[in-house]
Amino acid sequence: MDDPTYSVPPVPPLPPGPPMPPAVRGPRQADPPAVALGNASLLGVGYLLLGRRLFAGAALVVTVVLVSVVVSTAEPWAEIAVGVWWVAVVAHGWFLARAGARPASARGQRLVAAGVALPVLLAVGLLRFDAHTIERDVDEARRDGDCAKVLSAQDEVWFGHRVADAPGTAGGDEVVDTCERLRDAEARLTTGLTGDTRALEAGFDGLGTVLDEPGNDEIAGSVLTDFLDGLPTDDACGTVTVTDWLRDRKPSRDARDRSADTAERTAPKALVKCGDDHMTAEDWTQARTRYQQLLDEYPENAALADQARKGVRKATLTIELENVRRLLETPVAGEQPEYCTAPARYSGAKPYGKGVNRGLFHGNDGYTDRLPGSWRTDDPARAVLVVCAGAEQDGTALRTCPYEREQSPGSIVNVTFHKTAIPVKVYELRTGKLVANRKVQINGESCPQRLSYWSVLDPPSDVRATPSTTDIRDAFRSLIDR
Repeated sequence: MDDPTYSVPPVPPLPPGPPMPPAVRGPRQADPPAVALGNASLLGVGYLLLGRRLFAGAALVVTVVLVSVVVSTAEPWAEIAVGVWWVAVVAHGWFLARAGARPASARGQRLVAAGVALPVLLAVGLLRFDAHTIERDVDEARRDGDCAKVLSAQDEVWFGHRVADAPGTAGGDEVVDTCERLRDAEARLTTGLTGDTRALEAGFDGLGTVLDEPGNDEIAGSVLTDFLDGLPTDDACGTVTVTDWLRDRKPSRDARDRSADTAERTAPKALVKCGDDHMTAEDWTQARTRYQQLLDEYPENAALADQARKGVRKATLTIELENVRRLLETPVAGEQPEYCTAPARYSGAKPYGKGVNRGLFHGNDGYTDRLPGSWRTDDPARAVLVVCAGAEQDGTALRTCPYEREQSPGSIVNVTFHKTAIPVKVYELRTGKLVANRKVQINGESCPQRLSYWSVLDPPSDVRATPSTTDIRDAFRSLIDR
C-alpha cells in the first residue's frame, strides 16, 4: 500500500536581526621591558610592539621635531628636552605594557626591541664621543693659535655629530667663524704692509673684534705675530708708512699694542733707506723729510743719525741748487732772470771773500761778456756771486771837446764825454744776500779826432767814452777780485 503524501507549507523567512558588532581586538600582549627598550630608541618601536600605531607615529614625529630643534639651536636646553622626552616615552611604554596581558614568551619581543634600540643608542654614544674628541682637537688648535688645524679638525664634523652633540659641534663652528674673521683680518694686514693705511686700520679692527671675545688671545696673537714678522718689507718707504701708522695709533690695551715696539725697532733703518731711495729717484724734498724725521724721532740712534745728517745736507743742497737754477733761467736772452728780484741761497757755494770770486753774470751781455773767463761761470754749483747788470747810462763826465759841424763848416759844437755807468746788484750765492748795489763806472777813450754818431742833425752834446776791454775789467774788478 502506498504511503500517503503530505504537503508541508513553506515557512516564511525570519526578519533580519540587528547587525553583528565588529570584533573588538584587545591590547596586544607585550613584555614591559621589551616595550620600554623599544621606546628607548625614540623611534616608537615599543608602541608598535603594543600595537599602538598612533602612539608610535606621534612619538616619531616628536622625536624628529626635537632633533631638528637640537641641531638648529645647539642649545643645552634642547638636549635636556630630548632627555626628558626619552625618559617619558620609556616610562610610558613600560606602564602601558604592565597594564595589559603578558605574552607567554617575551624573548622574541626583547630581541626585536634590542635589535633596534641598542644600535641607535650605541651610534649616539659613539658619535657623541667622537664629537667630544673633535671638540678637544679644535680647542687645542685654538690654544696653539693654529687656524689651519682648527679648520681641519672641524671639517670632520657631519650631521650625525651635530645630532649627537649639537652644543659641542656648535662651539667648533664658532671657532671656525673666528678663524674666518682672522683670515679676513690677515688678508687686510698683508695688504697694509704695502703702505695701505686703510687696510691696516681694517685689519687691526678685525683683530680687535676677535680679541674682545674670551679665549682668543693666542689665535689672534698668531695672526698679529705673522704680520709684525713681515716688517720691514722690501719697500722701505712703504715700511715707513706702516711704522708711522703703528706709532700713531691709539693704544688699545690688548695684544695689538705689541706693534708699537716693532715699529720702534723697524722704523729707523727704514727711514734712512727710504731717504736713500728718494735720493736715487731725485725726489730731494721727500728724501730730506725722511732723513729729518729720523733725526727728530730717533736722535739717540747715533749710527743712523750721522748718516741722516749727511743725507739732510746733501738733499738740502740739491734742493737749493735746483731752485737757484730755476730762478736763473732767462726766457729771453739779455733779460735779467727772476733771481735778480727774488734771490735764493745755495749753501754749498763758497763764501764771498779774498781772491777771485767767480760769478754768474746776467744782463748787459755787451759788457759782461768781455770779462775774463776766470771771473765767469755758467754753472751755479761753481759760482760765488750772482751779478745782475742793468742797462748802461751816462756816468761821470770825463772831458768836453769842440767839434766842427760837417753840415756847417766853421760852426762848433761842444760834446761832453762820459764814463759808461752800469747799475749792478751783486748777490752772495751762499746766503742769497745782496753784497753790492751800485753803478759801475767804466772809463774809456774820449775826444777822438773824428766823432761818429747816428744822426743827420748835429752831434749829441753828451756821448759815452768808448771803453776798452781793460777799462771794462778795471770797472768790475773791485766786485770780483778782492
